[in-house]
Amino acid sequence: MQNFEQIRGHLQGKYLLTVSDPYLACVQLSLDQGRRHQSIFLSEMMGEDNRPYLRVSTVIAPMTGIDARRMLAFNWQSPVGYLAIGELDSVPYLQLCENRPYDTLTAAEVDRLVLEIGGLGDQMERLLSAGGDLL
Repeated sequence: MQNFEQIRGHLQGKYLLTVSDPYLACVQLSLDQGRRHQSIFLSEMMGEDNRPYLRVSTVIAPMTGIDARRMLAFNWQSPVGYLAIGELDSVPYLQLCENRPYDTLTAAEVDRLVLEIGGLGDQMERLLSAGGDLL
């Protein structure tokens, strides 16, 4: 996978895409036998080394009422991804994301990232929203 169009082509053949814009795609992942859904965003970003990176992210929950210390402790223990704050409609949301340089990506690695970030993001959302499926 050397560019975003190759990644998009791979996604189109395997997943439901709800957004497909230049340098941005959104996979709608069906979980728990279709009872839950998680949106995973894939986008291109440039690193400080001027190499293109793939960012895979999912929105978990609004930051309102979330104990940041508890989330940072979770982040420290998590073997996959990292936590960040991003805005959605001018509201700060907790997000799970991971960045990978294109030159290390394979189709299998893109699939692994989508499934791991999506599954873990849904688990975190479930914990933080008392079992709800907000996003």
